[in-house]
Amino acid sequence: MSSALTQEIAVTAARLVVDEGMEYGSAKRKALRALGRSGAGRGELPDNEQVEAEVREYLALFCADTQPAELRTLRQLALTWMERLAEFRPYLGGAVWRGTATRLSAIHLDLYCDDAKSAEILLINKGIDYDVGSRPGVRGEPVDLLSIAARCAEWGETVTLFLTILDHDDLRGALKPDPQGRSWRGDAQALRRLLGATDLPP
Repeated sequence: MSSALTQEIAVTAARLVVDEGMEYGSAKRKALRALGRSGAGRGELPDNEQVEAEVREYLALFCADTQPAELRTLRQLALTWMERLAEFRPYLGGAVWRGTATRLSAIHLDLYCDDAKSAEILLINKGIDYDVGSRPGVRGEPVDLLSIAARCAEWGETVTLFLTILDHDDLRGALKPDPQGRSWRGDAQALRRLLGATDLPP
């Protein structure tokens, strides 16, 4: 694939991420179809860092008046849930941590548990409804993915909250930075620093 086409896919995917709240993987696949390249292999797709760079440009051009406040609301909601789930060592990742979230974005929390079912037990005991799915873990193995419709009082609507259940031993590798030296996720203390400062991307 030419670099020009790779860039076009990244730009199209970024628009889908912002305008439709899609995750990067599904946005890239939909962008391929929209550009008539649905038969392309996975190796032809732009990486997430390239899509994220286009997302930041798109936000700066078209959402600069609304996105910062929406991001802050989502970070505050994420912190509330991190405090509720503190015993499971929650780390915030995804667009809410990276600073590219809008009100259509989901909140992604990674929970590092000694017992994989302990988080579900807590949710059941608190009467919190959730759905169970799965996603690939750090070694490619399937891990539990819990989804919750989290109430956002400020907006009067719900926000999708994803809880990925990981083993405590996976935490060390999860803290490696991206190629630009930015963190992929942060704990509650790091999130409080963002909220107490300028709320810029980490």
